[in-house]
Formats: sequence, C-alpha cells, structure tokens
Amino acid sequence: MKSNLPSTPLDALKISPLLRCIVKIIHTSADLFGFWKYPLTKMSADFESWSLMEKIYWGYKSKKPVKFPEKNIPSHSFNTKPNSSFPIPAGFIKNRSITLSAVGDLIKTEGLENSKDSIYSQVGEFIFQSDISYANLESQLTSESTGSYTFSDKETPPLCCTKSQYDALTSFKGKRFTLLHTACNHTLDMGPEGLDITLAQLEADHIIDLGTNRALKEQTQGRIIERNGLRLGFISATFGLNGKKIPQGSEYLVNVVKLHNIEPGKNLPDISLLEEQLDYCKREGCHIIVASLHWGFEYEFFPRFHQVELAHWLVENGVDVILGHHSHVIQPVEFYTPSSNPNRKAVIAYSLGNLTSSFSAPHIILSNILNISFALCKSISSDEEKAFIENCKITPVIQRDFMENQVPKIQIEKIESYIQSTPENKDSFTSIKKYARLIFKDEFV
Repeated sequence: MKSNLPSTPLDALKISPLLRCIVKIIHTSADLFGFWKYPLTKMSADFESWSLMEKIYWGYKSKKPVKFPEKNIPSHSFNTKPNSSFPIPAGFIKNRSITLSAVGDLIKTEGLENSKDSIYSQVGEFIFQSDISYANLESQLTSESTGSYTFSDKETPPLCCTKSQYDALTSFKGKRFTLLHTACNHTLDMGPEGLDITLAQLEADHIIDLGTNRALKEQTQGRIIERNGLRLGFISATFGLNGKKIPQGSEYLVNVVKLHNIEPGKNLPDISLLEEQLDYCKREGCHIIVASLHWGFEYEFFPRFHQVELAHWLVENGVDVILGHHSHVIQPVEFYTPSSNPNRKAVIAYSLGNLTSSFSAPHIILSNILNISFALCKSISSDEEKAFIENCKITPVIQRDFMENQVPKIQIEKIESYIQSTPENKDSFTSIKKYARLIFKDEFV
C-alpha cells in the first residue's frame, strides 16, 4: 500500500540545484566508504549551530538512520525487554498502585483532521486506560495557516497544527492525555503568541502542560500529580529552540537546558534548572519523580555517551523515570539500578520515537508505548512508605496512513496487526522489524 506521505525529510527538501548535486555526491561517498556508519562526533545538537556538512549529515541519516552507538557505548549494555517485572524489596508490603502510560512525539501530519476518535482505536487501551497518560506535544496549536512542511539549508519548517489536528492528537472518545510536554525545539515556531494559544487550549481541556510556564515561579517547580495516594513529580526541559529567541524578561516561558553542551573539564552540562525542579519535588514529598527530556540526536538509534552519563546521574539523585523524545526514532529503554540505592529500579526511555509523523519511512513511523506500574509500599518495621516500579511493558507500534472513501486518514497500530490487516505491506513490515530488533534483539515479536 503506497503511502500518501513523503518518505523522509529529504523528499521535502528545497535547495538549489548546485547544493543538491553536492549533497548527492557526499551521500554517495558515505555509502561507499561508510564514514557515517557511526554517529558524527563533536556535532552540535542545535540546528542554528550546524555547519553545512552537519546539515548534509542530518539529511543522510534521516534517510539511512545510524544503527550503531558511539564506539565507547557497547550496544549490549542496554537491557531493553518488552515486558519486565521487578520484585518489591524485602521488608516492604504493597498497599496500592497506579499506572503511567507514555508515548513520544505528537506531530501534525496529513489525515489527522479526518482521524478523530479513530487514530487510537487499535491502541487506546494502552494509553488512555492508565491513571496518568503522557505525550510530547511537538506541534504547537495555531490559529494561523500552518503552511507547507518543507526543509531548506537555512531553516527548519514551522511545526504547528490546527485545532482539528490538535483534537485528533490529544483526545480519544472523550478521554484526553493527562499531561503533555510542551517544551521542544519547535515551541516558539509561531512565537510567544502560538505558545499562549496552546497553553490556553490545554487549560480549557484540563490537560497539564509540562516544560512551559505562565509565571517565573513555575519554572523551578515541578508539576505534581496525585493519584490513589501516590504523588508523582515531573521535571522537564528542552535542549533548545531552533535558534528562536525568547523575549527578554520572559525567559521563564520555556525550560531550556543545554543538555548537550558540556564545558571542558566537566562531566555534565549545566543542569541547575533541573536540579531546582528536582529539589522542589523532593520537598513536596513526591513518591516518584519523572524527568521529561527533549534531547538527543535525530535519526540515531542509540543515545550519545554524555546522555547516558546524565541519565544515570539523574537517577542516582532521585529520578525514577526518564521519558526522552526528539530523535524521531526509537532508542533503548534501560532498566538501571542506582549504586546509591540497590533496592530501586529506574526506567530510562532514551527516546520513545514518533507516535505520529509527517513522513512514512519505516524507521520514522516506528515508536513505543510505555506502560509503567508504581507500587506504594509500607515498611514492615516502621511507618515509612516508599514507592517502587513494579513492572514496565513496552509495546512497539507504527503509524499507518491510508485512504478511506477518498479521504486521507492515519491510525496507530501494534506491529503484528499491521501485516495481518494489510499483507501487501510485507516489505515495509520487514524493514520495521529490522529496526525494532536493533533495540529489542530476539525478543521482538
């Protein structure tokens, strides 16, 4: 079944004929000599800082994603399993529990406006039946024309959606996401006014926003949600804003932390803002702390070494779950035991991928739905209560776009359903399995 969408950003690239010729020569050379088989080192994460060669590299991996980690990260160091349970530590008895579902990027795409209440019909139970549901809202809401979605060597396209597209993305048969991460590199694509429109709509729909703020005091405070006696604190940041400038005096609008900028002689970037949010959640007595991070390098199936270092530091200092997004492909989910407390088990999802996408290539339409159960437990020997991660289930899904009564639509499906419902997608299914097995090894369906 032929897709209605362009395959990759290269198909939506508008550049001069001369530059296109140069790009083709370099990409062909990369195929012949394999010099982009591994991630390009010393690359900036910020588009506005990219050299022309870095932009050409980005275009190359958008079509042929990087399937190997940096050479100092063994691919087998991650222990991703589709379904994992963790025993309650000795000396504790489980009292009650809650569940969290998490998905990656919600991005505008053709057919969304025709897919309300059907886009999630195959996977709604994995997302909206949890006590708390979470996603990264990559496309801001706008009342203006969304324009064409094309790339150039000078700028990235605005990634914004209409009200009807927003409704299809954020709701399903009367249910909506509990909270949406709104801090990403596209947050200011439509300026502060676009952010105001988005936040006002989220408030009207009783959806908690995460990563953006209406007042200065909110920036150093995590968002706190309580369900069934468990308090979850959410801290958040984006690595950048694609060069867009926050108006002077309003820097609090977006939680920007240069997550990939490490000064010489230091092991971690300046994460003081995240530390303030983390301390706030601890003071407020949160049983579980979740870090929502818009970070990483696009179209690379493994995180960079400094991301792993930062993720482990956050867990060692009290974070229980890390929900990552931005790379537009899936990355491992690591189950990490901090040395500071061997009784704890943390879940680190380096990238959940695109739940929806404007492109149709197999590596871009593959994403993960994460379902985590938290147990609030009482100590046998005292009145102390602690929360632990009880289990984590990962469900790989894909976006399928199709025509129905001559109208474009999209739907999110479990991968095994994809080939069963449309046998003609066998070749695409084979490619999707290949990419999924990079992360799940032989345990993938």
